[in-house]
Amino acid sequence: MSLLEPLPSSASASQLYAALVDALPDPILVVAGSRRDDLTGWRFILANAAARELLRLTADEGRLLSAVRDPAVLGAVDKALFDVADAESAYETTGAQSRSLRVRARPLGIGPDGLRLALLTYHDETEVRRVERTRVDFLANASHELRTPLASLSGFIETLRGHARDDPAAREKFLGIMQAQADRMARLIADLTSLSRIELDEHVPPRGVVDLGMVVREVVEAAAPLGAQRGVKLDWRSCGAPPTLVRGERDQIVQVVQNLLDNAIKYSPDGASVRVEMQGGLSELAAAAGHDGVPRLSLVAPDPSQETYVALRFMDLGPGIARQNLPRLSERFYRVDGQKSGARSGTGLGLAIVKHIMNRHRGGLVVASAEGEGSAFTVYFPMAGDPEGVVKAS
Repeated sequence: MSLLEPLPSSASASQLYAALVDALPDPILVVAGSRRDDLTGWRFILANAAARELLRLTADEGRLLSAVRDPAVLGAVDKALFDVADAESAYETTGAQSRSLRVRARPLGIGPDGLRLALLTYHDETEVRRVERTRVDFLANASHELRTPLASLSGFIETLRGHARDDPAAREKFLGIMQAQADRMARLIADLTSLSRIELDEHVPPRGVVDLGMVVREVVEAAAPLGAQRGVKLDWRSCGAPPTLVRGERDQIVQVVQNLLDNAIKYSPDGASVRVEMQGGLSELAAAAGHDGVPRLSLVAPDPSQETYVALRFMDLGPGIARQNLPRLSERFYRVDGQKSGARSGTGLGLAIVKHIMNRHRGGLVVASAEGEGSAFTVYFPMAGDPEGVVKAS
């Protein structure tokens, strides 16, 4: 039924139509005007609940200029009212949480009182814009990360074809650097593929049951040679907790443990120690406990419906992370300033992968760090079953 057609005479039907319009999730205004040059005479004669909330209106009708001040939106209304044509524009809200909306104006013809009518709708595109910006940033960052090793490879190939062709020592040196750059690209492509696959299945809860203690033991043993190269000791401790069976996908849990352990080794000074601790049977309260006054931030919140968790903590004695950098640690390709090159270089995707895996596993990820005091990354996995004696926070 068109808005210009008469409504049924019964009060209940009128109330039903009004309730339906009021319940629509998108903000809606019906605008009336008589003359194009009489902007102050334009009025909105209907505003649903979403429109009243968005535009902070206290009444269902009033002067349009009291509700809409954006010139682009007013221009769309003008076109719908007096050119009898569809029009649209973008609208951005300001404040603590800005929103991006697409505004559409559509002519409704002439009302019973001779006024021209138009329908104004607002559609929230904030999430669409955010996803698009993320995609563009992701492609730009990925291209940048690949461009550097490719440029290096091209340069050394050109050198080997020139004056280094007959220099065995230079040739071996350059080939070694080229191998390292090729390995770097291979790691980046592997991480990009892994991240895409994890994001694709992030909404699907894992159904398996994994012995987390066994996984950690295997990863620590495999990483021992890497630590030995730097003189970094791996101190693996299980805190004598109940059985550490968790719900999850084994391969992804291995990725979490490997990424966090590799980071701890990478940022530890030569000759230092990396401690890995595991504790099961934690309540949600214990899982939320702090870390001795060191700045702490939750990057992934555990599932509030879960009763018990296994906590796995990786602690290093590295340079630590400034408080202002903590919120960005799980962003793709983000690296703390001063830690982007040399022996500590990486793909910048490790913590993003950990974040998405923990989201899928309905677990938690917490970082505690301060400059000069090392870092502690803790992941919380929901336990499979209810162990006896849940550990409470002290």
